[in-house]
Amino acid sequence: MLVNLHVKNFAIIDEVDVDFGRHLNILTGETGAGKSILVGSISIALGARVSPEMIGKNGDYAMVEAVFQIENEDTIRQIRQMDLELDDGQLVISRKITENRSINKINGESVSAGMIRKVAALCLDIHGQHEHQSLLSKERHLEIVDEYGGEKSSSLKSQVSELYQDYIKKKKEIEQDTMSSEERARQLGFLEYEKEEIESAALQQEEMSQIEDRYRRAANAGTIVEALGEAHQLSVENAVPAVSRGIRRLQDITGLDSSVAGFAEELLQIEGLLGDFNRGISEFMADFSFDEGELTEIERRLDCIRSLQAKYGDSYEDIMAHLQEVNSKLDKYADYEAYCERRQKEFEQLESKLTAKCRELTEYRSKNIKYLEEKISRALEDLNFAHVDFEIKITPKETVSANGGDEVEFLIATNPGEPRRGLAKVASGGELSRIMLAIKSVFADSDQIETLIFDEIDAGISGRTAQKVSEKMSLLGNRHQIICITHLAQIAAMADSHFVIEKDVDKEKSTTRIRPLAREEAEEELARLLGGAQITDAVRANAHEMKTMADSLKQYLDK
Repeated sequence: MLVNLHVKNFAIIDEVDVDFGRHLNILTGETGAGKSILVGSISIALGARVSPEMIGKNGDYAMVEAVFQIENEDTIRQIRQMDLELDDGQLVISRKITENRSINKINGESVSAGMIRKVAALCLDIHGQHEHQSLLSKERHLEIVDEYGGEKSSSLKSQVSELYQDYIKKKKEIEQDTMSSEERARQLGFLEYEKEEIESAALQQEEMSQIEDRYRRAANAGTIVEALGEAHQLSVENAVPAVSRGIRRLQDITGLDSSVAGFAEELLQIEGLLGDFNRGISEFMADFSFDEGELTEIERRLDCIRSLQAKYGDSYEDIMAHLQEVNSKLDKYADYEAYCERRQKEFEQLESKLTAKCRELTEYRSKNIKYLEEKISRALEDLNFAHVDFEIKITPKETVSANGGDEVEFLIATNPGEPRRGLAKVASGGELSRIMLAIKSVFADSDQIETLIFDEIDAGISGRTAQKVSEKMSLLGNRHQIICITHLAQIAAMADSHFVIEKDVDKEKSTTRIRPLAREEAEEELARLLGGAQITDAVRANAHEMKTMADSLKQYLDK
C-alpha cells in the first residue's frame, strides 16, 4: 500500500508530506484547493509524463516521492523478476523533474520512466474523474471481459494475435506476388540475366579483398621501382661507406679506452643490417615485374567486381546471398502453378488455424461473460440501481482482428419494462461512474493491486445513491487501500482516515497543503460539505449523526 507521499515545489504545492492509512482514506477540500494537483503528483511519481511548466517557483526542480509497503507475495515476486529488491518490504519511487529532464529512481537506483510505470502498475491503480467515459467504447467492454478471463484469456489472445499477424503477412505476399504470364516471363528473363552475370564472374572471396591492393600496386609500379632504386643507391653510395669509416675510426681508439668497444659493436650491427637491407631490396627489384597487359586485366576485373557490388551488395557474402535469392525465385517461377497451389494451401491452413483459435477464444469469453454479467448486476444493485437489467452481449464481427472475431457490448435498462440498450444511449455521467465502480468492485476480489485511487467518481450522484456508493467504497477498503477524493458527505463520513486539502492565498502566491483530521475536525469538515457557506449548529449535529451512523455501518459491513 501507499504509506507516504512527499511532494516538493510542484505547481502550487510548496511542500507536502502525507502518511496514508490502511482501508479507506478520504480527501476533501474546497474547489480549487489543489486536489487534482495532488492526484496528478501521484501519477507523475508513477511515471506519467510531466511538463517543466509544472515546476513551482521555489527552485529549479520539482520532486515527487512515493513510498509503498508491499505485502502481496506475488507482487514481490514480480518486482524481483525486474531485478529490483525491496528494502524491508518497502519500495521507494522518486522522480526529480528539471527543465530538461527527469531523474527517476527506485530504492535509490536510477531507472527509466518506463520501468517506473511497469512497477507502479503492480502497486496502484488510479481511476480518474473521466475514466468512466471509456465505458462508452465497445473496445473497452472487450478489454474488461478479457481482463476477467485472467491468464488463460491473455494466452489465447496472444496466440490469436500471433496467428493473425502471420495471416496478414501471408495474405499480402499472395496479393503482391500475383502476376500474369507475361509479367512472369519478364521476371524470369531478368532473374536469369542476374544469375548469369554473377555466376560468370566466378567471384572468389579472397580476390575481392585483394583486388584493390593489386590494382594500386600495378598502377603505381613505376613510382615504386623509382623509389626503391633511389633508396638502394643512397644506402650503397652513402650509408655503407660512412658506417665503414666510423667502424675503422672507433677500432683505432679501442686500445686507448676499452669503453669505446661498445660503440664499435653497435656500428658493426648497423653495418650488418644495411647489408641485409641492400640484399633484400636488390632481390625484390629483381623479382618485381610490370606488364601493361596485366594492369589492363586487373582494371577490367576491378570494374566487373565494382559493377556487381553496385547492383547486389558491397561484400562477397551480400552478392552470394542475392544469387541464392535469385535461384529461389527461379525455382518458384519454373513451376509457378504448383508454387501458387502450395502457397494457397499454406494460406488456407493458416486461416483455418486462426479461425479455430478465434472460436476457442469466443467460447472462453462466452463462458466468462455469464459469470461476469451476474457479478456486475449484483454490484449495480448494491449501488442503488433498483431495477437494473444488465447484459453483456457478444456478437461475431464481419472480419477477425488481432483481438479475435468478437464484438462485445454492455447493455443496460434502468427502468422496468424498458429494453436493454447500449450505455451510450442510456447511462448518464453519474450512472457511468457507478457502473465503473461496480466493475472495479468485481475485479477487486481477485485484483492483487493493493492501492486503488478514485478521483471524484461521485459526479452526478446524491442522496441514497451516494450512501450506497459510500458503502461499496467501505467494502472495497476492507480488501484494499482506497484513496478517494470526494465532494459528498455520505462518502467522506465512511473514512477510516480523513484528510483535508487546503489552499492558502498570500499577497503574491497560493500554496496547497494537506493535513489529517481528528474526529472533531472530520465532523466539522462533514458539516462544511453539508452546509456550504453557512454552518449552523443543526448542520453540525447532522454531521455528528452522520459520522456516528457511518461508524456503526462500517462495523456491520466488516462482519
